[in-house]
Amino acid sequence: MPFDASVPVEVHAYADAVAAAGSGLRLDADPIDYALIALYFGFVLAIGWLARRQVSSSLDFFLSGRSLPAWVTGLAFISANLGAVEIMGMSANGAQYGMPTMHYFWIGAVPAMLFLGIVMMPFYYGSKVRSVPEFMLRRFGPGAHLVNALSFAVAQVLIAGVNLYLLGSIVNVLLGWPLWVSVMVAAVIVLSYITLGGLSAAIYNEVLQFFIIVAALLPLTLVGLHKVGGWDGLRGKVIEGPGGAEQLQAWPGNEMTGFTSNIASVIGIVFGLGFVLSFGYWTTNFVEVQRALATHSISAAQRTPIIGAYPKMFIPFIVVIPGMISAVLVPQIAEFKAQVTANPDFEGDVTYNQALLYLMKDVLPNGLLGVGLAGLLAAFMAGMAANISAFNTVFSYDLWQRYAVKDREDGYYLRVGRLATVGATVGAIGTAFIAGNFSNMMDYLQTLFSFFNAPLFATFILGMFWKRMTPAAGWIGLVSGTGAAIAVFVMGKAGVFELSGQGTSFVAAGVAFAVDIVVSVAVTQVTRPKPAAELVGLVYSETPKSVRTDPDADTLPWYQRPAILAGIALAIVIALNVFIG
Repeated sequence: MPFDASVPVEVHAYADAVAAAGSGLRLDADPIDYALIALYFGFVLAIGWLARRQVSSSLDFFLSGRSLPAWVTGLAFISANLGAVEIMGMSANGAQYGMPTMHYFWIGAVPAMLFLGIVMMPFYYGSKVRSVPEFMLRRFGPGAHLVNALSFAVAQVLIAGVNLYLLGSIVNVLLGWPLWVSVMVAAVIVLSYITLGGLSAAIYNEVLQFFIIVAALLPLTLVGLHKVGGWDGLRGKVIEGPGGAEQLQAWPGNEMTGFTSNIASVIGIVFGLGFVLSFGYWTTNFVEVQRALATHSISAAQRTPIIGAYPKMFIPFIVVIPGMISAVLVPQIAEFKAQVTANPDFEGDVTYNQALLYLMKDVLPNGLLGVGLAGLLAAFMAGMAANISAFNTVFSYDLWQRYAVKDREDGYYLRVGRLATVGATVGAIGTAFIAGNFSNMMDYLQTLFSFFNAPLFATFILGMFWKRMTPAAGWIGLVSGTGAAIAVFVMGKAGVFELSGQGTSFVAAGVAFAVDIVVSVAVTQVTRPKPAAELVGLVYSETPKSVRTDPDADTLPWYQRPAILAGIALAIVIALNVFIG
């Protein structure tokens, strides 16, 4: 890109590197492709403008006035997760590991989503908290609250940077726009509709984005399968290629976990991914919980993650499968995979993160290309908007109002929320450069989750079911668990032990969880717990059923009853694991 003195040197260097890496990805987009993208941007901004009319208080801005129906928040719940992690990260995993990637959905997502809906949402919603850190405040006091709020805020800016990095890279390599222009345009659009309409704008855009994403990825999958000779053709080529037949079986998933022992690999997937990382992410991550808190009742809040679980089960078919197709159909990705398999230290211009982009280049004609580009833009904007909307709530309520400026009028905190949106967007632009150091974005995301989510889940689950756990144990356990995860990560980087794939993150998550539990139990023995009267609505044994359920819960039709919906979803995901996984 031409040098521009007004742009930081780091941006030039980063943009030049991405441009060089993606030089083989240039596509000749027709006016129809640009028109489809422009139409999508127009809809996004229009939704933000319309949602602005509904914002008259901070509750409207941060939690949509707790008024949205469950089907809207359910689709938004899953769309908020359809950002960099799902689209680029999982297609990269599909290209690299094959079918074991399905574990991130059927083991590492759906069970935890159902647990969130049935067990934890009644406490979140029933206690009328405005955020997950506020729940920590009521259960454990200011120590755990401050640790959680600060770590969550940092994590959201880092993860929003992932979405911006990938979005800017896509526009750069596919359309030829300079990277810094791509990043700035995307950031300004997300900033505009979040600042205008708050959470309502984010949620309604996420519903629109869900359908656009499916409309983009489904044709890509079908056309890709056709070109590779159908499922049988894909199977044959995977068996003949690097990784072989093991990539057609989800278990034991040794290549993904990095364990040579089948038993250790299964334990790593079930405990590290399926329990610690998955439950830590889905049950304590305010990005997701915030969508459920925007509903009108406890049962609607419960249904939000359960409704989201149904599309979540089938998303891997339009995300993971295209990655696998790219690894056998696209020459650049196939060559890269062969080189890396032969020499794990090999570094080239191509990375697994580009698997989906190369597949789009090879199989999508103009017109469908515009839909595909709009789908990817929608995915990354949805992910970034979810991170930013969660950040501005936690910053405004849990940090600014709690510790900086107390007892001001509601309009003041509404203004703070809008300014926090601007600050988070600027921060995301900066952290986008960190994400560029990882060839597989899932490695980066799983590392962050092991630092922040795994210890938080340990604190939550212990505090929710053990009334004796003390406030001091809450924050000391959190800090100890996070420190343990960071220590494992540093040891892995220093070569103390070697695990390929995402095995280090699985181990770090397991260690963080165990350390948090042990430290919390130990600290509880020598510190004073809260009185039982202060734990109503926060601890299971101290909370009457009437507080955890809606008054009319027994009169709801079967298709609105959370337990029945969760049972059906669980049966489907077990069947998928047995017959396909």
